[in-house]
Amino acid sequence: MSITLTVTAKGQVTLRREVLAHLRVRPGDKLDVDLLEEGRMQVRAKRGKSVASVFGMLERPEAPCLTIEELNESTASGWAGES
Repeated sequence: MSITLTVTAKGQVTLRREVLAHLRVRPGDKLDVDLLEEGRMQVRAKRGKSVASVFGMLERPEAPCLTIEELNESTASGWAGES
């Protein structure tokens, strides 16, 4: 499939929705561009860690699990300077 894009007067190119879908990128994602010979380029989605990778990173197996009430109480006492 061939897709034609237009370069604006500012030298910018807008990637069409089907190109973004093919690359599986969303707003805020990054793209790697490799400049090749003969005026060609290769565009790839830059793969980083997903947001889901941060879940559990502060887990400490030896620490007790707290209820919401206990967390709220601890937070309130911390803000009040009691701890």
